[in-house]
Amino acid sequence: MPNEALIVVDVQNDFCEGGALAVPGARAIVPLVNRLIGRHDHVVLTQDWHPPGHASFASAWRDAEPFTTTQFPYGQQTLWPDHCVQGTSGAEFHAELEITKAQMIVRKGFHAGIDSYSAFRENDRMTRTGLDGYLKARGFTRLIFCGLALDYCVAWSAIDARQAGFDVAVVQEATAAIDLDGSKKRMLTEMRQAGINLNATA
Repeated sequence: MPNEALIVVDVQNDFCEGGALAVPGARAIVPLVNRLIGRHDHVVLTQDWHPPGHASFASAWRDAEPFTTTQFPYGQQTLWPDHCVQGTSGAEFHAELEITKAQMIVRKGFHAGIDSYSAFRENDRMTRTGLDGYLKARGFTRLIFCGLALDYCVAWSAIDARQAGFDVAVVQEATAAIDLDGSKKRMLTEMRQAGINLNATA
């Protein structure tokens, strides 16, 4: 459909098996993501793109362990293993991902003190990426999401897209979840409450 765009979230090496922040089952979704890419005329990729020593890395904090939380100026922030560092192989798209059709690549998380799950707004909820303006300027009204991870970057992006006025669907079978402390169930509930279609198929 001419008014529909596919948003492929963070299918990068560090989020796949063997990566620094591997999401269980990540590699298995790549063929499904590629099938969706093949079916869509308009494709946007997002790419986590952190500078070395990013504030969301546990290694940036004394005695901090990955997957714990700490207080940032904008609220609670999970601390992660170092991942998707700019210019590293871990930040590159998975080799099997079909990226040729991508019309835009949105890099996020490059501000050293702000983490960024959503493709639309960083975690301070104030710093915008400009993606909504790009999509609206091109006349897109319906967005389909897939990629990594379902309960973080996919969910936050989908909810922000809904709040920006788009009709939104998530293809769950073309996602994989970290599921940290029940995050998968919690974010599925939040997406459902936001009016997001969770029954789309690849």
